[in-house]
Amino acid sequence: MKKIRYILVLTLILNSCKNKEVEVEKTIDEETISVTKEQFQSSQLEISSPIELEFNVGIKATGKIDVPPENRVKITSFLGGYVKTTHLLIGDKVKKGQALVTLENTEFIDIQKEYLEVAEQISYLKSEYERQKTLYDEKITSQKSYLKAESDYKRANGMYQSLKKKLEVLNISPAQVLKGNLTSQITIYAPIAGDVTVVNATIGMFMSPADVILEIVDTDHLHVELAVFEKDILKIRTGQSIEFTVPQASKEVFKAEVVLVGKSIEGNDRTIMIHGHLDKNIKQRLLTGMFVEATILTDSKKGLAIPIDALITENDKNYVLLLKSNSNEAYIFEKVPVIIGERLSKEIEITENKKINKESKILTKGVFDIY
Repeated sequence: MKKIRYILVLTLILNSCKNKEVEVEKTIDEETISVTKEQFQSSQLEISSPIELEFNVGIKATGKIDVPPENRVKITSFLGGYVKTTHLLIGDKVKKGQALVTLENTEFIDIQKEYLEVAEQISYLKSEYERQKTLYDEKITSQKSYLKAESDYKRANGMYQSLKKKLEVLNISPAQVLKGNLTSQITIYAPIAGDVTVVNATIGMFMSPADVILEIVDTDHLHVELAVFEKDILKIRTGQSIEFTVPQASKEVFKAEVVLVGKSIEGNDRTIMIHGHLDKNIKQRLLTGMFVEATILTDSKKGLAIPIDALITENDKNYVLLLKSNSNEAYIFEKVPVIIGERLSKEIEITENKKINKESKILTKGVFDIY
């Protein structure tokens, strides 16, 4: 077999903190790599054997970070109005009952005027209804007069209660209106505590009842929602651990726990929803809507493990450098294909290779430097 010889120059940081160029000569054919003893020591390479570790076995799933419906609120107005004041920005925290935005509209005054007019009539209509009832009971007045008085009073009372409720929804005090204190402005208050995630209001903008002024999310109740395929659902149960990452933001692995398992298959992709609770210490680091890749841990097994740094990935295949021979002059490594299995933070399982066992010697440090 034809061998190719070449020189690879590595720049190493020595203990003296001075840079020194070391020439590493490697003899490579299709399956072997030769490294001299001097090169091995200068490059600080290491050889070790695979070890048996406990690996978690899990089901892959994808999903997102979310909150329950009652912990996400879209702020709208019962009646439209022009934004008079607002001081909130996205990311601000608000308390329940805190003033969020003030709207102004002359329609607010119209409702208060109607309420005052009906309130003035209601006392008279009630008295007339009670008088006609007494007269009718004593057979002094006609049934027609009694029924008319009753109808007028009940209709006015219904209008009175309706207008009173509108004022309460608009956060206008009916008691103040009865005192003659009318206002063209209303204030909208926070129905829950949380973080402001959407702000659509600016001073002077008209907000209709269909417009979302603000959105508030209570992040204390963040959870992870995962979609699991039908073929895997019988392996899922409450209490199982979840490990997930947010691939667009970090490689860090976060923890959660299965607390709810859906009871029906959803959509054309035949999936079921899994609800997982997050550890309290990570909630403030995550945001609603984040895409996650997760593993639901359903079992465990023992497996042969090597450091992840010892793995070579080439053309979608995986290899390790297995020590073939060790002479006084050089180390000879054989490039051996392996099938990988489960992963830990720093180790990875290797399977289905008759050449590798607990006694095998594998290059575990410096693989990148010499290959």
